[in-house]
Amino acid sequence: MSAFAPTVGVASTHPADMPEAHADIPVWNSENWFYEDWQPGHKIRSLRRTIAEGESHMFNALVLDIHPYVQDQMFAEREGIFGKRLVAGAFVFSAGLGLVATNCVNAFSYGYDKLRFIKPVFIGDTIYSIRTNLDKKPRYQDMGLIRASYEVFKGEGELVLYCEHLQTVKYKNPADFVGKTEK
Repeated sequence: MSAFAPTVGVASTHPADMPEAHADIPVWNSENWFYEDWQPGHKIRSLRRTIAEGESHMFNALVLDIHPYVQDQMFAEREGIFGKRLVAGAFVFSAGLGLVATNCVNAFSYGYDKLRFIKPVFIGDTIYSIRTNLDKKPRYQDMGLIRASYEVFKGEGELVLYCEHLQTVKYKNPADFVGKTEK
């Protein structure tokens, strides 16, 4: 069991444009934490998902990725070093992060660091992700900066992707950070 308090689906955003009884229901798949609630060391693991050929092809078509390793079966089998088609790294990144993404209404993406495609992912591979909260520091008058790692695995635990996500997160009480911020 985790020693960390639950942060997912424990509160509501209380929208004014729906019935009060509905607005009071906690939001599924939504983190409700503020900067002060964010705990370094906390981990979450996703469900697994198998990457199908159709979705891989659709992603390639959307982003105009026509590299022969991801779009040309004959090339991949006969001339490619892996002997089969790859799933585009950008899709592995998007799907892998999406598996552990929740919808914190107080957090905003600041960017990604250390993105690495460690091993190839192929059509039909099953992936899952682990997010680990790494560290945090006060940054702005109303928001701090947090950093979390994302590890995407395939099969029974082979690491295929690593990156670190930076997010700005609203303070619950900005007055506590006066004089402690960088900007």
